[in-house]
Amino acid sequence: MNVTLRQLNAFIQVAETGSFTRASDKMHLTQSAVSGLIKELENNLNVVLFDRTTRQLSLSVVGHHLLPQAKRVLNELTLFENEASSLTSLAQGTVRLAASQFAASSMPAVIAQFAKVYPDIKVSLLDCSAEDVLQHIENIEVDLGVGVELSAEQHDDNLRADLLYELPFCIVVPQQHPLANKSIVNWDDLLNLPLITLNGPFIDQVALELNEHMAQQIKNAAYKVNFMSTALEMTRQGFGITLCLPYMPEVIDWVSANQLVLKPLTNPIKSRKFYIYQRSSRALSPASKTFKKFLQSYFEDYFTDISK
Repeated sequence: MNVTLRQLNAFIQVAETGSFTRASDKMHLTQSAVSGLIKELENNLNVVLFDRTTRQLSLSVVGHHLLPQAKRVLNELTLFENEASSLTSLAQGTVRLAASQFAASSMPAVIAQFAKVYPDIKVSLLDCSAEDVLQHIENIEVDLGVGVELSAEQHDDNLRADLLYELPFCIVVPQQHPLANKSIVNWDDLLNLPLITLNGPFIDQVALELNEHMAQQIKNAAYKVNFMSTALEMTRQGFGITLCLPYMPEVIDWVSANQLVLKPLTNPIKSRKFYIYQRSSRALSPASKTFKKFLQSYFEDYFTDISK
């Protein structure tokens, strides 16, 4: 068997674009050359990777199974090349970072500060769902991931998790709302009020930790949206009130500037922990180690400052 990296790359490009023509454009090859690489790979493996008809090209069952492994091989090679190049200096290299929704919002500021100190280290950011952060790490598509704590089902011995920060749940209400003037806001104060929540397991998890009445209130929220920015704007427009994590100074400033009030929720106090994730079986490159240390110091300093 003599599988080449060019064959694997052609396989991935055709699978992702769904077309020999588009794949050939991305690879800067002729269509016949790409087709030849796929045929060579199929012959080498003695499998059919694509189901071909006159109108459609699609992955075969075998192709679906082999595609993630092909990506992993190329990602391993990319990681090898990055590590080799970054070994010349701690101040050079590339860091690939994945961050879930809440964490991703704070990353541009961190990366901008990091670039001032380490201008020769490039940090690429992939924003995605919390579940996809772990998948990208497993597939070696990123070096580090930042996201919420894992559920019991998600724990994996091949993942290392280092606590980055912890945020309490808050409620955002208009300034004229009765809750805005309360010194203490309890979860039960939200009962029978129109709630705006985010879709997905992040909010569903906190519902499981509350009493049955409040859990039903969250599950049956008046509005469910995909982005925190949408929820905050709907709150500003009077559609309801929204749950929030005070994860960015820009968010806190936006809330205040738009006649909204952010109030911590108590009885019970609920919070979410955010971690830096990496593959425990792989050593980080010098560039990734440098960024990880900077990331930890950045948030340690930030939360120390706001607690004063």
